[in-house]
Amino acid sequence: MELNGSTMNDDDFSRRLHKVIPGGAHTYSRGDDQYPSNAPKILERGKGAYVWSPDGRKFLDYGMALRAVNIGYAEESINQAAIRQIENGNNLTRPSTIELEAAELFVSLFDSVDMVKFTKNGSTATSAAVKLSRAFTKRDLVARCTQHPFFSYDDWFIGSTAITKGVPASVIQQTKHFNYNDIESLKRLIDAHPDQIACVILEPASLECPATPDHTSGCCQKEVCDRFPSATDNYLKQVQALCKKHGIVFILDEMITGFRWDLKGAQHLFGVKPDLCTFGKAMANGFSVAAVAGRRDIMEQGSIHQQGMERLFLLSTTHGAEMCGLGAFVETVKFIQRENVICYLWNYGNRFVTLMNKCADATGIKKHFKVVGSAVFPAFLFYNDAGEVSMPLRTLFMQEMIKHNVLMPWMAFSFRHGDKELQLTEDALLASMKVIKAALDEGIDKYLVGPVVKPVFRQYN
Repeated sequence: MELNGSTMNDDDFSRRLHKVIPGGAHTYSRGDDQYPSNAPKILERGKGAYVWSPDGRKFLDYGMALRAVNIGYAEESINQAAIRQIENGNNLTRPSTIELEAAELFVSLFDSVDMVKFTKNGSTATSAAVKLSRAFTKRDLVARCTQHPFFSYDDWFIGSTAITKGVPASVIQQTKHFNYNDIESLKRLIDAHPDQIACVILEPASLECPATPDHTSGCCQKEVCDRFPSATDNYLKQVQALCKKHGIVFILDEMITGFRWDLKGAQHLFGVKPDLCTFGKAMANGFSVAAVAGRRDIMEQGSIHQQGMERLFLLSTTHGAEMCGLGAFVETVKFIQRENVICYLWNYGNRFVTLMNKCADATGIKKHFKVVGSAVFPAFLFYNDAGEVSMPLRTLFMQEMIKHNVLMPWMAFSFRHGDKELQLTEDALLASMKVIKAALDEGIDKYLVGPVVKPVFRQYN
């Protein structure tokens, strides 16, 4: 392979990346330490459900740009919608017509939303929601869900993780933890800090659905989770009621659930109306669009029309309403509606999880393997003989899937994953799980090449 006049291999690319980019990528989840040693160090392009490395290797992709692509890479109608806006100038001196169209469309989608502010990434959206909450309540503390791994790169969140370097101690003390599906932990936190908590922030669901009286664990115990308890009392409704009782802003972060679980958001499925909500990732099929949205009385703190009101400097970003991304967002919504994409993703996920469980059973590793989460957002876990979650086995599985040209750091589905892709996946699963079985019998060191993948949130490299 030729690049800049010299033959390049994966290790060369890795060295070049780390020389000019801290961490070698612009998202830690894309870093070398998140993948087995045989993973491609760099990718060149994507189309549909596939990605290619510069040396021409083709991989069926289940990472889908960190779950940002829900239709498929380089989808023609969405690309063309973005290109039309580029040809219109892409970024104008005053608000653009596509900015208005996108905002009105967004507000029309969600029952809880009166106003929206667009930005370029999820971190700025959630941080804006926290700032709005603090201004609205005149309180400082943030309560965030421990089980939901990432909300923002800003100090208010990072200071609550294991990576506190560079974060002032005073900021660290302002973010508190509570547990998902444990309403008593949130009650205790509120009681311990009366009239001090500005907001509660959590995802609607991740690896568990919100618990109900019939399912106190939050899991329906089915092999493929498809439970939507909006008609009954559930954990999110309890959080909503608790926030209302104590004057706390209720924030739902729908970066992952949005535009995958339901076109009206997971908040609609679970029957709640958050005060503020945040979206990003799949809302524009991979184009850089994110949003903070919610109640008018909270959002209008960032307005300029109420004379004499103390100003709140909300989001003010040159590229926040970049026209190509908003054009892609509008077309993505039209595509989702036209092709019934949400239903398709649930159905594909159901087939996928059923397939994984079948392959685990066929290869004799069922007691060492488990799929958790809903059909549209499943996660796979491997267990050692002691019943402990095993990162070495996970790494080995990813390594073997890559050998069969399937890139699966997690499971994110797109509209362009079809029958052909499911068959390719089945072949790779059976071959990879056979190696897992051999490693369990003979020792993993005989099969694993390179280091074990590491968690992003760790104190030391």
